[in-house]
Amino acid sequence: MKKTTLQVSGMHCASCALIIDKSLKKVEGVGESNVNFSTSKATISFDESKIKESDLINAVKNAGYGAALINAGDTEKQAKMQAEELKKIKNSFLLSLVFAFPAFVIGMVLMPLGIEVPYSMYVLFLLSTPVQFIIGKQFYLGMWAALKNKTASMDTLIAVGTSAAYGMSVYNMLFNPMAGQYFETSAILITLVVLGKWLEAMAKNKTSEAIKKLMNIVPKTAIVIRKGKEIELSVEAIVLGDVILVKPGERVPVDGIIVEGTSSIDESMITGESIPVEKKKGDEVIGGTINKHGAFKFKATKVGENTTLAHIIKLIDEAQGRKAPIQRYADKISAYFVPAVILIAIFTFIIWFFIASEPLEFSLLVSIAVLVIACPCALGLATPTAIMVGTGLGAKYGVLIKGGDALETAHKLKYVIFDKTGTITKGVPEVTDIIALGKLSEKKVLELSASLEKSSEHPLADAIVAKAKEKKIALHTAKNFKAIPGHGITASIGGKKYLLGNLKILDKFNISSRGLKEKMAELELQGKTVMILADAKKVIGLVAAADAIKETSKGAVHELQKLGIGVYMITGDNERTAKAIALQAGITNVFAEVLPQDKANYVKKLQQNGKYKVAMVGDGINDSPALAQADIGIAMGAGTDVAMETGNVVLMQNNLMDVSRAIKLSRKTIGKIKQNMFWALFYNVIGIPIAAGVLYLPYGILLSPIIAGGAMALSSVSVVSNSLLLKRTKL
Repeated sequence: MKKTTLQVSGMHCASCALIIDKSLKKVEGVGESNVNFSTSKATISFDESKIKESDLINAVKNAGYGAALINAGDTEKQAKMQAEELKKIKNSFLLSLVFAFPAFVIGMVLMPLGIEVPYSMYVLFLLSTPVQFIIGKQFYLGMWAALKNKTASMDTLIAVGTSAAYGMSVYNMLFNPMAGQYFETSAILITLVVLGKWLEAMAKNKTSEAIKKLMNIVPKTAIVIRKGKEIELSVEAIVLGDVILVKPGERVPVDGIIVEGTSSIDESMITGESIPVEKKKGDEVIGGTINKHGAFKFKATKVGENTTLAHIIKLIDEAQGRKAPIQRYADKISAYFVPAVILIAIFTFIIWFFIASEPLEFSLLVSIAVLVIACPCALGLATPTAIMVGTGLGAKYGVLIKGGDALETAHKLKYVIFDKTGTITKGVPEVTDIIALGKLSEKKVLELSASLEKSSEHPLADAIVAKAKEKKIALHTAKNFKAIPGHGITASIGGKKYLLGNLKILDKFNISSRGLKEKMAELELQGKTVMILADAKKVIGLVAAADAIKETSKGAVHELQKLGIGVYMITGDNERTAKAIALQAGITNVFAEVLPQDKANYVKKLQQNGKYKVAMVGDGINDSPALAQADIGIAMGAGTDVAMETGNVVLMQNNLMDVSRAIKLSRKTIGKIKQNMFWALFYNVIGIPIAAGVLYLPYGILLSPIIAGGAMALSSVSVVSNSLLLKRTKL
């Protein structure tokens, strides 16, 4: 199945999205379809052997809407299409206003004041007709598209309501001039609805600022070195292997590896980390980041859609388009809501006209008010706008959440399981203890140990040599080097023989280990590996190394526990080492000696057949089965491709504190969605009865269609504005 994305134009509400979704699913060969009103995009999975992308575009067009093919790398095209759509709505409003405003002045200001306007009814007819059939054409087309799909939409409500007012006015103008007219009512209603759409579109554009900012950080041109010459080329012209010069203050155009020079680079827009990162020859650089100081040359390793930034934009884009489970309720309500409102409007007319014996004009206007106030736009925007802002806020902190479903699930988490190596720990051993036994100093013990290990391939050798470099200790040349598998190494330094290894090497060379075992056991209980340094006669020192925990691990565990979440650690290490590391991180629940392929089973145990929601935090490579089994897979990985593809959430900074940030963000976003849905439903529950006239007999309060139209537009804008308040949240 191939996956493609269409930019859809002409949608007015959530019901429009449902109509397009139904139309696409009717096409043979379509597997899944997800149409998002808030992003104006349709994501479709389809069988290439049965249909083409052009068939999908035609299906959307046959439903009465516009569509164009886009892809994640086509960011400029997407922005251009959104800008054109916004301009089109703005122009529709301004054109509508040109006719509606004078109609409003004549019909609602001058005539009520008794100021005579010659041929006023005909003037109003001429002013309202272009609004009704030119500006209002979109609503008739939308109504027809809904009818073809055996459903109804917001367009149905607007088209029926304004047509009733306009049609009654035409009838009175021709056959009963003394009965009055409502031309200005239909014209102002359409103008208000289009104004609401314009305000809504502007607000929706603000919710996608995260993507727009990312789109704008890539430079348009770069200095490429070809055949020894510096040439300024567009970024699109860069190919793999090109050597590119980046000067101080410039942005890195694509991903690559430094081949010459050093600098410090601001990677905050990618990782969220504000401190510039020092870079030298052989280090990776990411497109879009800012070169702070030195000039350097780098070789392009990823260009176009394959860059880290393009991947991030694609992830955020897809995340903002994927529905949260809570949105399904809104979709279901929208599907039944419009037909229900039409029935309420009909019953309202019957009650007022046939039972209460009110005039035809009164009964019709009350029914129109019901149709107009009940637009389900606010309900359709409640979830996607909050998700768009939430995922954008997460990206600002370097937390990429891959979809509304992940964002919703995260707030229900009961347990979080951390992988040990590379997640809780740094993933590389470090020397933790140097103990001198006898006359030698600790510095001398490290000097000898590092000189011996300089030629070794043992996993701990690099850690010991790195510690000596850190202490700026000069190393000796070891002669007669010999590695003894399972024991350690031997070599001569300055004509004297030394040994470095475990207890077995002492036994092999008949060196006493008396008094050592107790000291070694104490270190090993702390999860450390102990190396013994000896000369030909006796033990002269100990060097202990461990995979130390990250600085953020303990704080991250504490934050999760404060949120009421149970924390576990899982590792293939032996139980003693595992418990020692867990103790340092503040974790009491440990799964030790677990094979990588069995980690998913431990996730299942905590899930208890779906009773509890469980997150797995790992490096995105060897933890893939467990990440996939978990309700939320959280991948560490500083933007690595594997991590991005594996987890539901990607922590760009490799900072475990971001796990609690992701959960807090989820809770805040879901809270905002619930607020939005409450107010959208509350607005309709209160507004529809008032529009139907329940307050007219006892209090004389009646909602005119024009006020109803204004209230309807305001409700959509208020929901989007409430979602935008999420941007102020500090995680």
